[in-house]
Amino acid sequence: MKVKLFYTIILLIFSINTFSQVTKIRGKITDKLTNEPIPFANINFKGTTVGCITDFEGNYSLEARIKVDTVEISFLGYKTIKQKVKYGSYQEINVSLEAESITIDEVTITPGENPAYRIIRNIIKNKDKNNPDLLKTYQYEVYNKMQIDINNVDDKFKNQRAFKQFKFVFNYVDTSAISGKAYLPVFISETLSDFYYSEEPKREKEIVKASKISGVQDASITQFTGSMYQKTNLYKSDIDVFGKMFVGPFSPLWRAYYKYYLVDSAFVDNHWSYQISFKPRSSTEPTFSGDFWVADTSWALEEVNMKITKEANINLIQNLVVNQKYQEITNSIWMLKSEKLLVDFNITKNTIGFNGRKTTIYDKFIVNTPQPEDFFKSKSIQNIDVQEDALDKTDEYWANARKEELSTQEQGIYNMVDTIKSLPIFKTYIDIITTFVTGYYDIGKFELGPYSKLFSFNSVEGYRFRFGARTGIEFNDKLFLEGFVAYGTKDLTYKGGFDVKYLFKRNPEIYLGIKAQLDVEQLGQGNNIISSDNILNSAFKRTSTDKLNLVKNAKIYFGKEWYEGFSNNLIFSQQILIPIGSTTTDYLNNKWFVNKSGLNTSEISLSTRFAYNEKYYYTKRGKIAIGTKYPIINLNLTAGIKGVINSEYEYQKVDLTVSDYLHFSILGETFYFIETGKIFGTLPYPLLQLQKGNETYWYDDYSFNLMNYYEFITDQYIAISVTHRFQGLFLNKIPLMKKLKWREVIMGKGVVGSLTKENQEFSKFPTETTALTKPYFETSAGIENIFQILRIDAVWRLSYLDKANIDKFGLRIKLQIQF
Repeated sequence: MKVKLFYTIILLIFSINTFSQVTKIRGKITDKLTNEPIPFANINFKGTTVGCITDFEGNYSLEARIKVDTVEISFLGYKTIKQKVKYGSYQEINVSLEAESITIDEVTITPGENPAYRIIRNIIKNKDKNNPDLLKTYQYEVYNKMQIDINNVDDKFKNQRAFKQFKFVFNYVDTSAISGKAYLPVFISETLSDFYYSEEPKREKEIVKASKISGVQDASITQFTGSMYQKTNLYKSDIDVFGKMFVGPFSPLWRAYYKYYLVDSAFVDNHWSYQISFKPRSSTEPTFSGDFWVADTSWALEEVNMKITKEANINLIQNLVVNQKYQEITNSIWMLKSEKLLVDFNITKNTIGFNGRKTTIYDKFIVNTPQPEDFFKSKSIQNIDVQEDALDKTDEYWANARKEELSTQEQGIYNMVDTIKSLPIFKTYIDIITTFVTGYYDIGKFELGPYSKLFSFNSVEGYRFRFGARTGIEFNDKLFLEGFVAYGTKDLTYKGGFDVKYLFKRNPEIYLGIKAQLDVEQLGQGNNIISSDNILNSAFKRTSTDKLNLVKNAKIYFGKEWYEGFSNNLIFSQQILIPIGSTTTDYLNNKWFVNKSGLNTSEISLSTRFAYNEKYYYTKRGKIAIGTKYPIINLNLTAGIKGVINSEYEYQKVDLTVSDYLHFSILGETFYFIETGKIFGTLPYPLLQLQKGNETYWYDDYSFNLMNYYEFITDQYIAISVTHRFQGLFLNKIPLMKKLKWREVIMGKGVVGSLTKENQEFSKFPTETTALTKPYFETSAGIENIFQILRIDAVWRLSYLDKANIDKFGLRIKLQIQF
């Protein structure tokens, strides 16, 4: 270990003299007499074209990768200041400008339109011409560099005893010129790709030619930064910021949401350019502030600097800054040349969090040159092909291929962050985050959990204790094992189960598995609600949990992913339902259960899932879907087989679900979920469709929150749920309420269905159970983002109000983490 550490330090020291350094400055410019901030003041490194202007509060930040020694600060009507800077360092330079006497001729001011408005209208008028996504075809080479850092690294953090033998890593602590926060890099990656685009039909393809990655690669971190890989198209009216829609500065609603100021003009490359600063009319709206340069005549963007407002109603993100530069490829065709993005992820401003920083540079443009018809064909629906030798490129290759020279700091990261991974304090930090996100505690080859199910209680089992574990890729990268054992202090019965899964291929996935368990289960409960053996369910139940069954289940399953977003699962299962608790008497009252130990079924099912262009992040046990812009469709076909392993019933089931998010700009987003199904055959009521109820105080998006378990039974049905999130549209406008960043949400749910005469006569239903004879409806209105994690809904039941033992109204809560 000491030898490895010695060579690591030597490499770090050697790299200091072989790469460029970055000079970073930030500060505030004020009036010397009044101490008021000066917006639009010019800040430039002397002798360079690297510069910026101050924002509306007089703040600025600037950095350069070339050698500089002086910064010039100027503004019309004030004396210019020249300030020495230290090359390759971070400095804060606050300057008070002194006014100077200027004699000007008499000026007559007449009322008229803001001169910036004409320019904005022309930009919007020419968006279709300048938006690169509306070109017929284009291609380019793209270099992408991503860095993740732990931020707010202060002296208290550095002086922890765990770092005693690893103080050298803090030589690579840097400071952000934008936020002023000290940070320590833990991850860096570089990719070089060729990208191709076709507008009709819309197709994309990326060929990754080279990839280089080093550092902590943890899913709990990368799931937050994944959206950073997206290119921000500022010509769009709505701009996606980690799933929340922000109003762009060139939206048709620009006058309602922004103020604009014409700051400067210049004659550059044979055309006039205008500089305009903009800020939101209300700082709590989902908007940006910043400035941009635009070319006259073509009205194409040349450079944009912008950030989200500090008061914007978005969680976990303390700062988001975008810098884009464009270049004219051919006459009147402008393309994005470079993009820099910085995101600060912190729960609060001063807590330990992490930065995501991305630099993307585009080159070698070719426009309006179509590719052959079969060029866009790929095994991946996302059309990302990685060349076989992409991960094997030499340092010499990267030195020539990368489009921006690495700084001393960045080069050192490659040598330093692999050492960071071995530090106990960092492993502990990552373990805490991972345990919180996944529910499992990682002990190397095994993960223990989930912790939320270690203890629970119900009226049948009494106090229930459960211990579970599973393996990850450290145990075997193809064979995955999972199991649990549980015990109840009242029924004095052991339960347990196991799952063995073998992964033949990882991408696209092909796997085979066998699963068996003996456990207590609540029928008629939604799959997405907190499970009955979760401690939160036990603590927040609103009725006695006694409508339970002991389920003996065994299944063999095979899954094949044809491509990302399209997969099939073939399952053979055998199951026995044994009534326990209050359901026992209900079963015994039926002719089909006399002198029987349980309901025995064997079935085979085929499920199909289609989610076009779905995105994923990867964990130790495989990949997890993180969404798509298109509807997600699930189709399940099931056949019950009589006589196989003592199965007693023959039947067929079909069910289909469709769900999607619809975005409506400033009006928020709507989530809808549609489910429909039909059962062919005559069956006991536990095997029919028990409409999904909820007897807890937890809100469930996929169940009826004021419907009891076993309340309604159908054999054909269609259920619809619609939830609309206003994202603070109204509360953001209330002076005191807007500081809370609460958000409004409304919901409506309903189900219609029926039950055949044969199935009604085959079973004697429990007292509280009926068939649906008319639609069931419920609605709710609520507030979410309370303390950034809590949602509270007031729910009203709108039908079947004359039934006994029901709640016509109730409050429900939900824990959720969202941006």
